[in-house]
Amino acid sequence: MISKNRLLPFIVSLAIFFSANFALAEDKSFSLYVDQQGSITLPKDFRLKMVHLGSWFVPQGDASGFHDVYTEKSSAEFYRKTGTFPDGATIIKELRPSKSGNYTTGTGVSYPLESVKQWFVMIKDSKSRFKGNENWGLGWGWALFKTDAPSVNVSSNYQADCLACHMPAKKTDWIYTEAYPTLSKPLH
Repeated sequence: MISKNRLLPFIVSLAIFFSANFALAEDKSFSLYVDQQGSITLPKDFRLKMVHLGSWFVPQGDASGFHDVYTEKSSAEFYRKTGTFPDGATIIKELRPSKSGNYTTGTGVSYPLESVKQWFVMIKDSKSRFKGNENWGLGWGWALFKTDAPSVNVSSNYQADCLACHMPAKKTDWIYTEAYPTLSKPLH
């Protein structure tokens, strides 16, 4: 039989062990694409696993081409109900170069090419989990991935690398939601 003097430290140790494991489980449920230090990874095969929100077409400049945007199905459903993205939501923008051609539907029809220019990834963080990490702030984690090294986030500071492009979308939580018909309730 275990004495009371030995039982109390055992119970305390057990409580600490389970508390630590529950905290780890909670962190993992935040996002599959973020590690404990706040490093963001590009989700693999996201075009088949996520919902296409909508596209932008930029006719000229460094960002020219198609910008296709994706999120988790559950995040799109949450947005439809609440008008906000849930904690842990992933937004991926894939930039593709384009070509134009003449088709039966019209002349100068633009279409995306198979190649990719780069990917942008944002992860919603309503709890400010990664204070001190330069790629986290304003309720989001920010990342940029290039095709020559898709496993490396080349953004070193979201304020310098990402924020200028998102300033016009400040009132919509830094996301240009007007181009994403999937976030609207269906017409039928």
